[in-house]
Amino acid sequence: MDNIIGAYLGAAICMGLAALGGALGIGMMMSRLFDSVARQPEILDRVRPLVFIGIAFIETVALYGLVISILLATK
Repeated sequence: MDNIIGAYLGAAICMGLAALGGALGIGMMMSRLFDSVARQPEILDRVRPLVFIGIAFIETVALYGLVISILLATK
């Protein structure tokens, strides 16, 4: 019984940290984007595709956390 509680607790911590990391990463990236566009508005068209690629990579890391937490919970 204790092993099941430990697995669920580990899964919850894993998913919480993955979500926190993803949120902080996207927040920091968007903050830097707004700062740079406020200084140079003409750069937005060149930076926008890079931002979408960055968001995809950050969300992928959060999804890896989800997969790991599911594996921990079902073991």
